[in-house]
Amino acid sequence: MAEVRIANVQLPNKKHIWIALTSIYGVGRTTARKLCEVTGIDPTTKVFDLTEEQQDQLRTEVERYTIEGDLRRETAMNIKRKKDIGHYEGRRHRANLPLRKRTRTNARTRKGPRRQQQVKKAG
Repeated sequence: MAEVRIANVQLPNKKHIWIALTSIYGVGRTTARKLCEVTGIDPTTKVFDLTEEQQDQLRTEVERYTIEGDLRRETAMNIKRKKDIGHYEGRRHRANLPLRKRTRTNARTRKGPRRQQQVKKAG
């Protein structure tokens, strides 16, 4: 069993190809299914069963997408740009707070553990 490398990522050998492709940053389940459909590879084929020709087809199709380092760099630059211009999301990134959705009660992962509220004494 030779290792299968696509976009400098070693795919797990014993998984179905459409699941293994999701180990590439920027390739989700939908994109993985599309890649299998375009290349004509059965999505339930195990990675170690791929022929060299099929691997080459996958490599050329994956190259059409923005993935791995380029995508990480692009995302980081978008965040940096928002921070620099003082955009709402940039300020939330800078303060390490949640960006979207309901943030008053949820988002404990991003906000960290609850802190005890100080009780003011009357008078």
